[in-house]
Amino acid sequence: MTHLFDPLQLGSLQLANRIVIAPMCQYSADEGSATDWHAIHLGHLSLSGAGLLIIEATAVSAVGRISPTDLGLYSDANEAALARVLAMVRRHSPIPVAIQISHAGRKGSSEAPWDGGAQIRPDAPRGWRTEAPSPLSHSAGEVTPVELDRAGLARIRDDFARTAARAARLGLDGIELHAAHGYLLHQFLSPLANQREDEYGGSRDNRMRFPLEVFDAVRAAFPADRPVWARVSATDWVPGGWDVADTIAFAQALAARGSAAIHVSSGGVSPLQKIALGPGYQVPFAHSIKQAVGVPTIAVGLITEAEQAEAIVRDGQADAVALARAMLYEPRWPWHAAAKLGAQVNAPRQYWRSQPREHKDLFAGAHYGQR
Repeated sequence: MTHLFDPLQLGSLQLANRIVIAPMCQYSADEGSATDWHAIHLGHLSLSGAGLLIIEATAVSAVGRISPTDLGLYSDANEAALARVLAMVRRHSPIPVAIQISHAGRKGSSEAPWDGGAQIRPDAPRGWRTEAPSPLSHSAGEVTPVELDRAGLARIRDDFARTAARAARLGLDGIELHAAHGYLLHQFLSPLANQREDEYGGSRDNRMRFPLEVFDAVRAAFPADRPVWARVSATDWVPGGWDVADTIAFAQALAARGSAAIHVSSGGVSPLQKIALGPGYQVPFAHSIKQAVGVPTIAVGLITEAEQAEAIVRDGQADAVALARAMLYEPRWPWHAAAKLGAQVNAPRQYWRSQPREHKDLFAGAHYGQR
């Protein structure tokens, strides 16, 4: 008996197992539009046997991108390009596909990580002026972002809703709202980034107001029979910043609005963060939220071994595990996990003959005759 390969219900969406492919930025889009790289990348991961594939952080506007090469879903061209990739994936894989939608806020207009990740100044080629809850830059020496006024908040809220409507037209199975890793919605939550004096700043309830308004707009724009949930940073890892108690309050408010799950990460809002890295270092946060809120939680962060993932689910620390770097390194991670744990996993029939002799029942429904 294994628990990692039990089905999981996220709202009306049933996952075949508890393994989630976390959203991972590829910095390979063309004016927000998916390219051949996305076809290769998502096509590859769609054959993994995981229970759910979440497309990378996808910007709701051009100024909401992290980098000039970020994926977006804010134009007809973006929608058409992603439709082509999804059509290819769906021809060859039954995996449910969700999308993480995001606005980078003050962390936008940045180089790709392999080019150093530094801010591109607004007066430089490919750069733009970023926007944020307060006129506070992410790092010293960066250009100060524009403080969002009421019209700016309404515009961004509408951008999220329009992107959700595009995701619905694409037939995506779910939406993850990105409220983590120091991007715009996390910036509103954290007192380190939000020093407003209106009803969107100050108290925790005020700082939660805009992210919750965005969640409501996305939920209203996406079909009611498909789930919407959020990814959160459980702590800023900085004294005086956003913490686990705050996250529980936010998660409870999200659950009351119909969030189908909480995907629990941490950090990202400040370069002063001191993260205590170690295997499964964020799992206790997911466990605390699961106990306090009662909706499915997804744990992520240095989960690399099958036995480790099985223990997380078996012991009730989280309802699912998300893998990012481990899945990039080994895109067939679920196959190997199933072999180690004595479970079955879905695999494309073109690969059935790869099934090792010692694991002859690894692939569900596999039968490969040879003439």
